[in-house]
Amino acid sequence: MRFHTLSALSLIFILSLVVSADSPQRVPLPVADADAKTQAEMKPYTELLEHTEVEMDMLPIAGGQFLMGSPESEEDRGDDESPQHKVTVAPFWMSKCEITWDAYDAWGEEMDQRRRELLSLPKTPRDIAVDGVSKPTEPYTDMSFGMGREGYPAICMTQHAARTFCKWLSAKTGRYYRLPTEPEWEYACRAGTTTAYSFGDDPDQLDEYAWYAGNTDFNYQPVGQKKPNPWGLHDMHGNAAEWVLDQYTPYETIKSTDNPLQIPTKLYPRVVRGGGWEHDADQLRSAARMPSSPEWKDQDPQVPRSIWYHTDALSVGFRVVRPLTEPSEEEKKQKWENTLPVQLDPVE
Repeated sequence: MRFHTLSALSLIFILSLVVSADSPQRVPLPVADADAKTQAEMKPYTELLEHTEVEMDMLPIAGGQFLMGSPESEEDRGDDESPQHKVTVAPFWMSKCEITWDAYDAWGEEMDQRRRELLSLPKTPRDIAVDGVSKPTEPYTDMSFGMGREGYPAICMTQHAARTFCKWLSAKTGRYYRLPTEPEWEYACRAGTTTAYSFGDDPDQLDEYAWYAGNTDFNYQPVGQKKPNPWGLHDMHGNAAEWVLDQYTPYETIKSTDNPLQIPTKLYPRVVRGGGWEHDADQLRSAARMPSSPEWKDQDPQVPRSIWYHTDALSVGFRVVRPLTEPSEEEKKQKWENTLPVQLDPVE
């Protein structure tokens, strides 16, 4: 069995650092091609989850401007896709595929720390940092609902859970990760195109690019099996619909056009993009928007209902981004990690 561990020299160097319990020093896990100071220097890289076999391919997405939303001439469009508006996004890396159960369970079930302990490895600064990140409570049932786990997209999580995974991933790797904004997601999905889908306007071609209601046997599929979009991203259409950071907001109320984010101020509705394995072709279009709903918790038997799981969102997952320029801690607090109401597990 193969584990991602540091060389003896690197480990000695890291353990020689003075790390405060209150403010651990960030020590990124060394990964080839993960560092860049300018957009021109950005390259694809493979993120490693230390002490596990899990790898995550990250692709560079050059910044730019695009027309967000759909034209009135687009077939099967939704009213919430208007008006079209120009948006500018800064460069970022995006995960090539949706986050799988393999990565999600490394966080939720602490598989990385269990393996580290089995190997009798000392804690690195990253291991210390992840100790401070919340873990989801035990689900009342298998949240894959028997559809498959290894290599399959993680599903049924709340936006809060997806956000917390990103905090864990940032601590775990020493690099800053978050969910994409809604404009970043559509920009990456379109990949320079202006058609209904990233491959054109013909939904008859969906079988080549997506898992959806028209070609699945009532379940999701392993990630990365269909053709990618022009920028190399898989499953942007279908398989699992994907959380973004935003509150679900009418476009006519949005004023900012430069790296905009609709900071959530209430639990519902928030935005999911891309459509999933149980959705029809029109819901997989690049501009299609889906609002979250309290009905996504209908089968949750817990009182109060869990802040971590959407028991009835069997086609909702997520992918992550890493901005080229990491925001300051104040910017994170005020914008990128700002969300209300505060989500806390009930006190027993």
